[in-house]
Amino acid sequence: MSPPRKPFHTLFTSAGRRVELLRAFRRAYQELELPGRVIATDIDPLAPALQVADRGFLMPRLGEDSYLPALEALCRREEISLIFPLIDPDIEVLSRHRDQLAELGARAAVVAPEAVAATADKWDSQQFFRSLGLPTANSWLPGDADLAQQDFPLFIKPRQGSASQFTFRVENQRQLEFFLDYVPNPIVQEFLPGPEITTDVVADLDGEIMGLVSRRRIAVRSGEVIKGVTIKDPRIFDGAVKIARALPAVGPITVQCLYKGDVPYFTEINARLGGGLPLGLAAGVESPRWLLARSAGLPLELPPLGSYQEGLHLSRFDDSFFLGERELETFAGRGFRSR
Repeated sequence: MSPPRKPFHTLFTSAGRRVELLRAFRRAYQELELPGRVIATDIDPLAPALQVADRGFLMPRLGEDSYLPALEALCRREEISLIFPLIDPDIEVLSRHRDQLAELGARAAVVAPEAVAATADKWDSQQFFRSLGLPTANSWLPGDADLAQQDFPLFIKPRQGSASQFTFRVENQRQLEFFLDYVPNPIVQEFLPGPEITTDVVADLDGEIMGLVSRRRIAVRSGEVIKGVTIKDPRIFDGAVKIARALPAVGPITVQCLYKGDVPYFTEINARLGGGLPLGLAAGVESPRWLLARSAGLPLELPPLGSYQEGLHLSRFDDSFFLGERELETFAGRGFRSR
C-alpha cells in the first residue's frame, strides 16, 4: 500500500462571483482523488464564491499594509500549496512576493515581475505584441501629435484597467476630448469591429503549455462572458502560443483578440484564469484537473494541443445564496476567518 499523500490545498484570491470555477476545481480534486481543500478569499462576506469553497476567508483590501501579512498568515495556517489570483490587481502583488510565498510552501501561479507590465499595461501590451510580429491595434497616448489626424470611430480605455470599466467607443472630436479627461490614464486605439475572441492558454508553473481553447464572446456583462461559443483559428493558436512562451506564462493566461475583416488583432493579455473557463472545460480542455495534477506531481496524459469541441455554446444565468446573520458574523472583522 502506498503512503497517503500530503494534502494539497489551493487558494483562490478575490474569488468574487467565480462559483463555477471553484466547483470545477472541487470536482477535479475528486477525480484525481487528491487530498486537499479549495480555499477562497474576498473582502466581502456576501461574495458568492465564498459559499462554495471548502473554506472561505475575509481579507484586508489589497492596498492595505495588513494585506500581505494576512496572506502569509493564511498560507501558514492553512498550509497552502498553490495560489491562483482571480482578478488583475492581485497579480502584481503576488508576483512581487512570490518568492517569499514559495518559502511558505505556496507557489503562486503568476508571471514574473518583469512580465507583469506586458500584461497589466495596455500600452506595454501593444509594444509586446509588435515585438513578436503580431498584428495589434494602432494606439496613441494623450498628447500624441498623430492622434489629431486619426479617423473616427476610435476606442478609449485605461492603460491599467479591468472588467471593461471606463471603456468607450469614441465617435467624434468632442467625445474624444471629454473621454481623455474622464478615463483614468487612458490609451486611445483604432476601433476594431470584432468579433472578440478570448483564448485560454493552460500553462503549468514551469511554463509548459498543456492546452488552449478559443471562444468567441457573444454577450458580456461587467467584463465577463455570459454567452459564447468555441471556435478554432490556427492564426490565433499560433499567436497565443508565441505570447505564452515569450512572457513566459506561469500558470494559466488568457489572450484577447478582435477581428478586423478576417484578420485577428491581438489586444490584451490577462495573466490569470479566465472568466469563461467553464466553456473551455465543457469543450474538453480540462484545465482544473491538468493544473492540479501537474502542480501536485501526479501523472498526467494530455491530448494534442487544440483538441476540443468546436461550436459549443455557453449561456449563463444567475443563481442565489441566502445567508442569515449568524453566517455573516462568521466573516466579521478584518482578519481572515474560516466560515
